[in-house]
Amino acid sequence: MYTMIGTASPADHPAVAALLDASGLPRRDVTDALLAHFLVAKGGDELLGVIGLEPLGDVGLLRSLVVAASHRGRGLGIELTRALERHARDQGVAQLFLLTTTAERFFGKLGYETIPREDAPPPIQGTTEYRELCSSTSICMVKTLD
Repeated sequence: MYTMIGTASPADHPAVAALLDASGLPRRDVTDALLAHFLVAKGGDELLGVIGLEPLGDVGLLRSLVVAASHRGRGLGIELTRALERHARDQGVAQLFLLTTTAERFFGKLGYETIPREDAPPPIQGTTEYRELCSSTSICMVKTLD
């Protein structure tokens, strides 16, 4: 299905942006520095999926899980999420938070729990995604990493 899941590089930025745009996910604040914490799944030169981490000390914001429409339903989203959780642990992140309007069920099956949005810790509430890019009606979820 794909050749690898690895860290995104600045050269991946246009393809990541296009995939985020195609899925209606925010990308305005995705800089090359933040992209260093994004993982990509590629099949040859084709970008098949992406997921991001915004590390904030011992907490992190999981962002932008997208799988290309042509590769959905094959488990790639689960693989990307698990790879990001490993990456987050390697970065010293103990809890991952996310905001979603469409994927509560998907992340719930992976052990994420819904919490009141206002219960997110200050570093999460201080992110551009929390303050500006995600709807105030988005669902906040958290998972404590082992």
